[in-house]
Amino acid sequence: MKIICRCEDITEEDIIKAIREKGCTTLDELKHLLRLGMGPCQGRTCIPLAARILARETGKKVSEIELQTSRPPVVPVPLGLLAGEEDEND
Repeated sequence: MKIICRCEDITEEDIIKAIREKGCTTLDELKHLLRLGMGPCQGRTCIPLAARILARETGKKVSEIELQTSRPPVVPVPLGLLAGEEDEND
């Protein structure tokens, strides 16, 4: 059993099953079904591996597989604000 996503404990078999039985054809579908790439590393390792598996199983080239894009916050938020600390400038 090959672990593809260590953060979410997703195996190669899980991905193949999702492709064959659930009809997943994109990384986005795998993400929604399996939580692929949603762990602390945000898919740095598993997304390229999953793209190769997806390409192999669907008969596509890896270059044809659309990779996930990162979506950082539009405006950075200071961590202290999230922690409930007062802003020094107030």
